[in-house]
Amino acid sequence: MHTVATLLSILPFPQIDPVIVAIGPLKIHWYGLAYVAGILVGWRYARMLLATPRLWRRDTPPASLEAIDDFILWVAAGIVLGGRIGYVLFYDFAAVVENPLRALQIWNGGMSFHGGLLGTTLAMVLFARKRAIPMWSLFDIVAAVVPIGLFFGRLGNFINGELWGRITDVPWAMVFPTGGPFARHPSQLYEAGLEGIVLFIVLAVLIYRGRALKTPGLIAGVFVTGYGLARIVVENFREPDVQLGYLLGGWLTMGMLLSLPMVAAGLWAIWRARRAAALEGAR
Repeated sequence: MHTVATLLSILPFPQIDPVIVAIGPLKIHWYGLAYVAGILVGWRYARMLLATPRLWRRDTPPASLEAIDDFILWVAAGIVLGGRIGYVLFYDFAAVVENPLRALQIWNGGMSFHGGLLGTTLAMVLFARKRAIPMWSLFDIVAAVVPIGLFFGRLGNFINGELWGRITDVPWAMVFPTGGPFARHPSQLYEAGLEGIVLFIVLAVLIYRGRALKTPGLIAGVFVTGYGLARIVVENFREPDVQLGYLLGGWLTMGMLLSLPMVAAGLWAIWRARRAAALEGAR
């Protein structure tokens, strides 16, 4: 139970209207703007990486700036379609089976990062083949910029007052508008910090100080591993989706379950990248 002193120490939730502006039936939401900002800032960062030849193997960028300009439409489609389909399949499938139209009702559910990752991966594979771009290098470019989108997206979740954390009495706990009268972890901010800021810095250091882009697939592997580990950590503070609850005896969540294969896949990608580099160096 929360004491009076604890309740007085709770941080107030900032009352930010999720709708930035409304013109008749047209509404612009902070969450939608977060997706746009993530894609546009990520695109600019990707162009900056490609415009720096010294970062790449043989000092030769794997794609032109024009190609990455065209790719932005592919990746946007992969994020949106994959994210929505993933949410339906992973988190809302039973409700959609009962009412298929619910799949189109985005106000009843959001986006799944894991689904967006699968959609983006498919877009990358198809685009790389179409433009004859080395696939692992394209993976690296996208992996380097994804933390930017994650940061903006989690801030959008926070403004919406959704995906809040578990009940707690820590001094920085907040009472969210849709979370009942309980003080909760602001887990969206934890994710923005770990998946966004920390992971971006780690990858940037590897790119600019460790020249990791010269080893195709290494940055992609580090990102996938890092995201999976960060998500598993934050899931310990995040309230599970109400329609799923806890799995396997009350300790595992769907977010953890989906992140475990990511960690394994990321570690494999790191091993593959380093092994390929070692074999090439031995020739």
